Amino acid sequence: MGSNSGIVYMRITYNAPVVLTFTVLATAVMLLGTLTGNVVTERFFAVYPNMSWKNPVDWFQLVSHVLGHRDWGHLMGNLTFLLLLGPALEEKYGSVNLVEMILITAVVTGLATVFLFSNGLLGASGIVFMFILLSSYANAQAGEIPLTFVLIAALFIGKEILSAFSQDNISQVAHILGGLCGGIFGFARSKPRGA
Repeated sequence: MGSNSGIVYMRITYNAPVVLTFTVLATAVMLLGTLTGNVVTERFFAVYPNMSWKNPVDWFQLVSHVLGHRDWGHLMGNLTFLLLLGPALEEKYGSVNLVEMILITAVVTGLATVFLFSNGLLGASGIVFMFILLSSYANAQAGEIPLTFVLIAALFIGKEILSAFSQDNISQVAHILGGLCGGIFGFARSKPRGA
């Protein structure tokens, strides 16, 4: 009598620390941006073409721009994909490798903005596209190019190339570069057959 043997207790776990921490940080930045009329976001979480190589804040922005978003809809759209794809990628590649891939993608898209455009860039869309292309490599073996990768690359990158002609083309280039980073990471980190 009074036995709890039939009760199953469940607890919430911090199952994907990199993805969840990124989500918390991006949400905190959005909240700070909202409270300051986007002053914090524009000053610290966006990258601009007039980067000063002598200013440490500008170097920070080269990476931090992936945490800044223009509005809550922009943030929620990106977080949806990050939370959907990220945990499986973090489990497959490991937290350290995923941080490395996020940082490299942030720097690549940031440098593209500095050298190629006249407007600034903010948001995690490049990371999202990196995750999308990287996830298509999830079960690939070394020396293989999965058909899912080819189809996703054609659909997403093709769409972005077409969109570049009708919209601001900065974010589309960031999406394309993020996707290319994901494809390169997936190809470079695929395991030899039988491993």
